Amino acid sequence: MTQLDPKAGLGTIAIHGGQVPDPTTGAVMTPIYQTSTYAQEALGKNKGYEYARTHNATRAALERNLAALEGAKHGLSYSSGLAATNTLMQTLSAGDHVVCGQNTYGGTYRLFDKVWRRHGLEFTFVDAASVESIAAAFTPATRMVFVETPTNPLMQLTDIAAVVAVARPRGIKVVVDNTFMTPYFQRPLALGADASFHSVTKYLNGHSDMVGGALLVNDDGLHEQLRFLQNASGAVPGPMDCFLALRGTKTLAVRMERHDRNARELAAVLAKHPKAGKVFYPGLSDHPQHELAKRQASGFGGMISFVPGDGSLEAGRIVFDRFRLFTRAESLGGVESLVCHPASMTHASVPRERRLAMGFADGLLRLSVGIEDVADLRDDLEQALGAV
Repeated sequence: MTQLDPKAGLGTIAIHGGQVPDPTTGAVMTPIYQTSTYAQEALGKNKGYEYARTHNATRAALERNLAALEGAKHGLSYSSGLAATNTLMQTLSAGDHVVCGQNTYGGTYRLFDKVWRRHGLEFTFVDAASVESIAAAFTPATRMVFVETPTNPLMQLTDIAAVVAVARPRGIKVVVDNTFMTPYFQRPLALGADASFHSVTKYLNGHSDMVGGALLVNDDGLHEQLRFLQNASGAVPGPMDCFLALRGTKTLAVRMERHDRNARELAAVLAKHPKAGKVFYPGLSDHPQHELAKRQASGFGGMISFVPGDGSLEAGRIVFDRFRLFTRAESLGGVESLVCHPASMTHASVPRERRLAMGFADGLLRLSVGIEDVADLRDDLEQALGAV
């Protein structure tokens, strides 16, 4: 693969990390190895490839690229973010205990609460903005801490290094969902985390045209375990999806800079708008964890949540239905701006009483700020709020 200067920037790593021109043709972009099986040269002799669930050159290139971006020794890719999370849970055994941030993605909550509980894993959901709350939830059976930072959709942060400091002496692994920040802004492994998780569907791909997940780790033993499970469980991405993700990561740096710049401006507009209630964005100086955000990451990202009007479902509906340029859709991280109503979309599986207890209003809206001209986004936001 291309040998990079150890001091190379993330923009350079995004384009060249883990990549090499195709040795057969010299193609600059990794080919799509669209095959299910490989010819054997003789009995027990092959070119390193046997069956596509186990090995695929396009997938391997993506895994090397993502590992380079995260500063990880090993990368593993999966057919979706939840497939990656599910495989991670397969490293545990019945009776093991996981501490998880309470304001986690609704699909993660559903997987933990409705699926893995039935198979004997135990989960405690806590306010992960408080390291003390995380530590207080530890039991002799705790094997893992799973946190998003920032959280979806309340944009709460977890002090990664502080959690590592209380978990590592107890032999507890720390897994960080880095989907919102991406390696461009935040590198959990450098802060001591055992694994960095991504829904590749989102910013890493960046074009809303594939679904995928990834786990990035440094520990050889954990990597060996995850690699076995990746093959044994089979939740691997197809080569076309890997190709699309590789295409996306090449522009990660320039996209994230624009997402961040646009979001900062829109968050400032919302913070001053008379028809917007609470605004959740770590880049605002009045965010309770603004200083942690500056210390732990190099940017604030493109995700904003806010409460329209009085926070009621009707207020949220009025504003949601009024958007013209922001597309009303689930997901996030694409070049186009999206607006989501989490209570009925991404977090519908989270009981309403749990959402309200977290300060998650019925009408709360989440913006995935794209890379369009910010003046157009601002105009659309202001006209939508004008309907309240």
